[in-house]
Amino acid sequence: MARDPESFRASDERTDAREQAVIFLYESEQRSMSPLELLADRGVASADLTGELLNGIEAHRVAIDEAIVTHAKGWALDRMPALDRAILRLAIYELTSRPDVPIAVVIDEAVELAKRFSTDDSGRFVNGVLAAVAKTARPVL
Repeated sequence: MARDPESFRASDERTDAREQAVIFLYESEQRSMSPLELLADRGVASADLTGELLNGIEAHRVAIDEAIVTHAKGWALDRMPALDRAILRLAIYELTSRPDVPIAVVIDEAVELAKRFSTDDSGRFVNGVLAAVAKTARPVL
């Protein structure tokens, strides 16, 4: 049974979990530690959605980072804003590993996070990278 894309947008729990995952990714990078270590230090259950997202991102980190480098034309991974990296890692994980979440929802949520937390140009940058990733991750049949 296909889910209505609007049901994903209406769920504050999913949006909150994505926001928390980005915060954990960003903070763990700043502290030079694994986001899973940070998650454990904070006592957040790895079974909740934030934990599931972080576990998935860490399990696929190499492929996710390769996708970022491939589709972020003209940007080296270490030269882009750390928050953009965190947002892209989350969204690319969802695009490649969570087919139950519609493409539009993944991109919209990531762009909103970028606009809210990162630079003035981050929303457009994140949108462009994710649109390119989506074409290869979920090609239209």
